[in-house]
Amino acid sequence: MEVTNTTKTINKKRFWAGALLAQFLLFYAFSKMKVMIAFFEWFFEMQKKIHQLLFSWIPFSFGDLIYILLGVFLLYSLILCFKKTSRNRSILRLLTVLNIFYFIYQICWGMLYFQTPVIKKLSSQKEPEVGKAKVLALLYLKKCKATRQSVREDKNGVFIITDLNAIQTEILRQQAQLPKYISDKEAPQINAFKPSLFKSVMNFTGILGYYNPFTAEAQYNAELPHTFIPFTSAHESSHQLGFAREQEANFVGYLIGVNSKNNDLRYSTEYFTLKSLLRFIAEEDPAFVKNILNEYSPAMKRDRRYERSFIFRHQGWLDDFFGFTNNLFLKSNQQEGAVTYSYFIDLLLNYEKS
Repeated sequence: MEVTNTTKTINKKRFWAGALLAQFLLFYAFSKMKVMIAFFEWFFEMQKKIHQLLFSWIPFSFGDLIYILLGVFLLYSLILCFKKTSRNRSILRLLTVLNIFYFIYQICWGMLYFQTPVIKKLSSQKEPEVGKAKVLALLYLKKCKATRQSVREDKNGVFIITDLNAIQTEILRQQAQLPKYISDKEAPQINAFKPSLFKSVMNFTGILGYYNPFTAEAQYNAELPHTFIPFTSAHESSHQLGFAREQEANFVGYLIGVNSKNNDLRYSTEYFTLKSLLRFIAEEDPAFVKNILNEYSPAMKRDRRYERSFIFRHQGWLDDFFGFTNNLFLKSNQQEGAVTYSYFIDLLLNYEKS
């Protein structure tokens, strides 16, 4: 009887292992078919509203709870794999759960990485030029200086957010104002922004926020310097709309924030844009970047010092590990690596031209 059960378990393991391989091949084939990508775009529009209605009212991140339970299950199953008596059953459970989560991930999110790139929706598609990036950097330096004067500070003179809910409401409002030639995606106007339950760990990973494809929640690290939080929220809201690629989410987040009437959101967006331009220019003209940094207003310099202090205090092996794994993830999903941000600059400069 025991031999029969063992044989059945082994056969089930082979089945689920084969099913996982079949899924890899099937979704790879789907990624090459325009009709299937269009189907998954349609499916995302339907499921995101359902997921947000189901989970947005919960006061904490339900998606993070799922990740915690999944992590406990995986750890427990891996431990049992070292026991001879339970090894086959544990491997079977692992393969079954991997199949289920991989399938849900792909139909709810993974296939969106293969949508038509946003750059192809812009009239001009030229390579970014450092000279034009410098012009924009000077423009955004001027904008940052002006907007910085209209936001609040803490007792140390560092920028602070006074009403996070107002920022989130403004992001949702701006989602509906995006240019139609860039986004025809539906904005459900459901507030599904959640502070991450992993914020203390995130401080040491370099991760500012993330989108949960299983619950359509937009997570952010509530312990970040406040200069990061509004734009990070706009970025994650872009994922909620259906923009999967990281730098496209940056660009859509830029469109959401740059025209906002909310000063906190606009300053965070302008400041992110300026920093991105300076990172791009630094490879060709570090002297120009140094000069721009010297031209920061005293208030902007305080914000920059606080950001750098926060990053320095939380550097470590976790930061390196998550940077490495995120780099692999981006490249596996038709994106540039984590260190290169030129695609956002491509989009920004081409948009400004048009």
